[in-house]
Amino acid sequence: MLLDDTIVALATPSGSGAIAIIRVSGPKAIQIVDLLFKAKSGKTLEKQDSHTIQLGHIYDNQKIIDEVLVSVFKGTRSYTGEPSVEISCHGSPYIKQQIIFLLNNNGCRTANPGEFTMRAFLNGKMDLSQAEAVADLIASDNEASHQIAMQQMRGGFAYQLKELRQKLLDFASLIELELDFSEEDVEFANREEFQQLVVDIQSTLKNLIDSFAIGNVIKNGIPVAIVGEPNVGKSTLLNALLNEERAIVSNIAGTTRDTIEDEIAISGIGFRFIDTAGIRETTDEIEGLGIKKTFEKIEQAQLVIKLFDASLVEDKSSHLDHIVNEINKIKTRFPEKPLIILANKADSVNSETKTWIQSQLPNVDFISAKTKTGIETLKDELVSYVDTGRLVNQDTIVTNSRHYNSLQNALEEINKVQDGLNMGLTGDLLAIDIRQALYHFGEITGEVTNDELLGNIFSNFCIGK
Repeated sequence: MLLDDTIVALATPSGSGAIAIIRVSGPKAIQIVDLLFKAKSGKTLEKQDSHTIQLGHIYDNQKIIDEVLVSVFKGTRSYTGEPSVEISCHGSPYIKQQIIFLLNNNGCRTANPGEFTMRAFLNGKMDLSQAEAVADLIASDNEASHQIAMQQMRGGFAYQLKELRQKLLDFASLIELELDFSEEDVEFANREEFQQLVVDIQSTLKNLIDSFAIGNVIKNGIPVAIVGEPNVGKSTLLNALLNEERAIVSNIAGTTRDTIEDEIAISGIGFRFIDTAGIRETTDEIEGLGIKKTFEKIEQAQLVIKLFDASLVEDKSSHLDHIVNEINKIKTRFPEKPLIILANKADSVNSETKTWIQSQLPNVDFISAKTKTGIETLKDELVSYVDTGRLVNQDTIVTNSRHYNSLQNALEEINKVQDGLNMGLTGDLLAIDIRQALYHFGEITGEVTNDELLGNIFSNFCIGK
């Protein structure tokens, strides 16, 4: 983690485009770019005010590479907390390559993944949880994940933790002070106030830990398995949900030989739909592998849609008994998974058949994937399985598994502190568990860290951020 060198990277996607941005950050960022840039105003970047944009040209000796806009950020008033320059050039791969090449030859090192954000953290521009939220914001692909990332990047989560940590630290200091006067047998830390603080911390930690259940599914998308016999319309349903021809549709049973996945956002929540091979007895080896994978996908899914062909029930009364047995198998094998039962091709059956189906399956919903009848109702039902109350109330939601683990560890230590208070343990013994709890708080915000941890976190960032 060298902070005394100057780094450069492309901040916009590779390939051709109208505009590209090249970021330069470090002690010599402005001086190095000055070697290549000539402003139309005639002034060097060193003489320009911070947070200004200059029009000019990038030169390779006497050769003009491109006409560019250069943004200057002096001192610590930048994203990274050090002198920075952003070069907005035309998005030609050749132009980008040449400018970065010239910067490398004049003293810039190519940045590692996430190094700009890591420097922002190391220079105190943000804490570690905010830095991680930057990556989540870039990866957000629906309204809910974007909302959570923005809240964390603005420091809502970090503020809560810092407030709790400071209160705990204040009491820890008083208890440590008691140790210096152990012979006088005095108490500087009011045990009743400390007991109440411990209860408050436990409540907050439990609330944050519980929020991970919804935060994790919002961040990664909620997996939904679409299950049913061959040719009942699973692929058509997937296409209707996605509003595009994603899956192959034909009249041949067993068309889908593998699982097909795609994701859409419904009311701001990401759902990952998995169209699986049909469940049935088969001698086809390839189709058999697909059916085996179906059960694996049900295991991985958090919601299951059981789809059957309502038109077949009208012709074969015994067919509904088979459907009921299949549903009971799924419920028996996966009792904890929410199951949505859909009768497809409802537009081709009469009201008497619908009534009979409902008598056997009271929770059935009728749809027509082909005409998209009932699809919006299905979407509403899917969203109803997600607890969006925390989102609506803008509560803090934990989405990061590292934070989740640290919160659990902190709660474990706080529980030990409470047990110690209840048993009347001395301050030196209480201090041990308090220090551990403070350590786990610090893991989240970055007060406690190490090179390996930072390397693991920022290596997942894109280069240029």
